Amino acid sequence: MSDLSKTPVTVITGFLGSGKTTLIRHLMQNPQGRRLAVLVNEFGTVGVDGDILKSCADENCPEENIVELANGCICCTVAEDFIPTMEALLARPNRPDHILIETSGLALPKPLLKAFDWPAIRSRITVDGVVTLADAEAVAAGRFAPDEAAVAAQAEADPGVDHETPLSEVFEDQLACADLVLLTKADLAGETGLAAARAVIEAEAPRKLPILHVTDGAVDPRVLLGLNAAAEDDLAARPSHHDGMDDHEHDDFNSVVVELPEVADPELLAEAVRRLARELNILRVKGHVAVAGKPMRLLVQAVGERVRHQYDRPWGASPRLSQLVVIAERADIDEAAIRAVLGA
Repeated sequence: MSDLSKTPVTVITGFLGSGKTTLIRHLMQNPQGRRLAVLVNEFGTVGVDGDILKSCADENCPEENIVELANGCICCTVAEDFIPTMEALLARPNRPDHILIETSGLALPKPLLKAFDWPAIRSRITVDGVVTLADAEAVAAGRFAPDEAAVAAQAEADPGVDHETPLSEVFEDQLACADLVLLTKADLAGETGLAAARAVIEAEAPRKLPILHVTDGAVDPRVLLGLNAAAEDDLAARPSHHDGMDDHEHDDFNSVVVELPEVADPELLAEAVRRLARELNILRVKGHVAVAGKPMRLLVQAVGERVRHQYDRPWGASPRLSQLVVIAERADIDEAAIRAVLGA
């Protein structure tokens, strides 16, 4: 009878750099006896997050159970990518007990939930829950809120125009689909920041949601897995800015991949990445970089001016190819200026 039961799927969403990959790594290390599979959707052609997760593969979540869909939104390519991938995971000899989907940081979750109604899979899987991550420090700082003075001026000039910003729309849609919200980077936000972020989320969410504080993805898997929300049957309670549209666009954002020569000083590179945020309004930078004289890859992760870098594993037989994915609103993507700042 167990083969006839639906396989639960947890959708993990949240804006760029909110900590989705870190959370999934924690779940992989604490599977609670479950066989896991992970589907990672990247915005851009270089798969950084999937590579990080594959380095954590073990018998509970082997590397073949970690599937990466790069350069697009899985809900925009349902028939071509999402459905075949889900069918392949369900057809594995050791069928996963639970599937985790990490959406792109720019994804709108509701179209993905609608995809679970496709005939090929609707009788075999269910959305156990949607977990939305929100960077507490960024939320408290108002990064996802539109400029109130500018919005008021625009509204006075033309009351019929939607004055939401692309960032605020994505943020609100991700909250609206949530069954549970995790305020991440709690250690960086502090008590004051956490309180401010919680107030923002409570004001924006369309219904009362449980909100937990998390640092480094450390949360009991029993809190996240087994919500039994059947979210695909509860779409009406999850409003979206794009309700009523046949599809949705990601034209507000764009990415560029920058190849770099070996760097001599990681701190100088980190400062260049900070300049991208400060001078060019870049939202997110991530990738691997070769450092002169070092056999290990340097993993670079940046959200705004907050840059983290660490050596993650040896290059081995892999080419020492330094690539950074740079993501911003489309109007802010100036490839020549980005390359100049990075010294590419």
